[in-house]
Amino acid sequence: MPEGPSIVILKELTESFVGKKVIAASGNTKKIEIEKIKGKTIRNFKSWGKHFLICFDSFALRIHFLMFGSYRINEGKDAVPRLSMKFKKGELNFYACSIKEITDNLDKVYDWTGDVMNAGWDAKKAKEKLKQHPDMLVCDALLSQDIFAGVGNIIKNEVLYRIKVHPETRVGHLPVKKRNEMVKEAVTYSFEFLKWKKEYTLKQHWLAHNKKYCMRCELPFTRKHLGKFNRRTFFCTNCQVLYQ
Repeated sequence: MPEGPSIVILKELTESFVGKKVIAASGNTKKIEIEKIKGKTIRNFKSWGKHFLICFDSFALRIHFLMFGSYRINEGKDAVPRLSMKFKKGELNFYACSIKEITDNLDKVYDWTGDVMNAGWDAKKAKEKLKQHPDMLVCDALLSQDIFAGVGNIIKNEVLYRIKVHPETRVGHLPVKKRNEMVKEAVTYSFEFLKWKKEYTLKQHWLAHNKKYCMRCELPFTRKHLGKFNRRTFFCTNCQVLYQ
């Protein structure tokens, strides 16, 4: 599942299609009226968390890549696209994703201050939201798109390892200093993720995700599926503190 930084990269890669008219559209999606797109001009692309937004004059399309979604720019692949848009020069193809039409103003639909990659990100709001969920596990809190839009499983694992917090710690048990560190590091790591992803070096920088040993303690990592999201979690029981 693409995380927020990957969606920001997609937004940057598609900027050349802003102002371009869709001359043909097809796909196997049943969620939108494909004919409605034909002849329409793309006005903008936006990202919110893991959502990629294609903006037209009176509506927008929300693309969510789920677990196995993908895209191709100016080429296709050996699969039927969920949505394909062709332009006078170029094409955009989306596969195995969820597509939804949004007719409301996007500023009413999305809280841009909750997106860790957005210039309007509000750390204070995130801290207030965390206070409202004292019984939530920190591994779930980081994956909550209502609090940290754009944070995914890789970022979750790396942030908790960096700040030395056990993933099964409850938010209400976190010392204020650690809670502040978690909020700050979620943003810091997301932008580092973006940089490394563009350099094709992301995996080289992983310290916890998919790793077998803790580089600090030289002990085996514990690997479990944790929390309500049941996502793969890698952590060191020696240096990542379980606050109680």
